[in-house]
Amino acid sequence: MNPIAGIHHVTCISGDAQRNLDFYVRVLGQRLVKTTVNFDQPGTHHLYYGDATGSPGTIITFFPWPGARKGRVGNGQVALTSYAIPSGSTGFWQNRLKMLNISYSRVEERGEETAIQFSDVDGVRIELVAHASADKVPGWDGGPVPAHHAVRNFFGVTLWEADLERTSRMILTLPGFIRGETVGDRTRFSAPGSVARHIDVIHRPGQPHGGDGPGVVHHVAFRAATDADQLTLQAHLQETGAGVTEVKDRQYFRSIYFREPGGVLFEIATDTPGFLVDESPEMLGTALKLPPWLEQYRGQIEASLPKLAV
Repeated sequence: MNPIAGIHHVTCISGDAQRNLDFYVRVLGQRLVKTTVNFDQPGTHHLYYGDATGSPGTIITFFPWPGARKGRVGNGQVALTSYAIPSGSTGFWQNRLKMLNISYSRVEERGEETAIQFSDVDGVRIELVAHASADKVPGWDGGPVPAHHAVRNFFGVTLWEADLERTSRMILTLPGFIRGETVGDRTRFSAPGSVARHIDVIHRPGQPHGGDGPGVVHHVAFRAATDADQLTLQAHLQETGAGVTEVKDRQYFRSIYFREPGGVLFEIATDTPGFLVDESPEMLGTALKLPPWLEQYRGQIEASLPKLAV
C-alpha cells in the first residue's frame, strides 16, 4: 500500500464570502484558484485558495454561511491550520500583520520552528511557521506578498482531542504516518512527504467539544496519488471499521470521508485531475465553475449567490 504523502486540503466555514476572499487573497496573499459551489448544497459558494495552480498541500477551501451562528472551537476539531513560510520571513509577517491591524497572539519558538498565530476575519485560527523546509519551495509571484516571503504549502494541522491514544491509533492506520515526540501536551505525527506533512495532537481531557459554524474547520483531507491508491485506502479503512463513505466526485479530485474517534472529519482526496481540468492557468478562479450535473441549473444558482469582486 502506497503511503499518504501528507495533507491535500483543509476546508473551513466562513461568514461573508467577500470578506473571506479579501482576507485570503489580499492579506494572506494566496491565489483564488477556483470559484464553484458546494456540490451538496449548490446555493452556497465553495471557494478554493492556494498557490499558482492549487497544488495539493497548499489548498484551503471555504463554505460561506453568512448569517449562521458562529462556530465554537473545541475538542474533536482541527483547531489550528499551519502554513510554512521561509525561515527568514518571520519579521516580514509580523510587520505586515501590524500594518494591516491584525493582532497576533504570540510568536512561539518550537525547536527549529518559529510560529506566528492569529485568526482570520471569522475566527479560523491560522499559524505561519518559519522553517527551513520552506526555503526551497517557490512562492507565488502574482499576489500582494513578495514571492520570497509568500506562504508556501501547509506545514500541518493541530487537532484538539480528549483521548490522545484513540486518535493516535487511527492516525497510525493511515499508511506512512509515524508517531514522533511528545512535548508537553503536544504529540506530532508525520507523513513521509516533503510538504504539508504534520498532524499535531493537543491532548485536552475533560474540555468541551467544538461546534460547526463560521470560524471553524469543517474537515482535513489527506492525499491519495491516484484513484487506485484511494480505493486501496478505502478497503483498508473498511477493514479497520472506520465507517468510510463511498467515493464522491468533487470534479477536481475524488473523495472518501470518515471520522476519527475524537470526531474530526477526515477525507482522502486524489491528487488528480486538479484545478486545470476546466480553466487555463491564467484564468483560474475568475469564473463560476459548475460540474456537468449542475450546469442545467446555472441561471438559478448564479441568481442565488452573492456577487464577488475578485
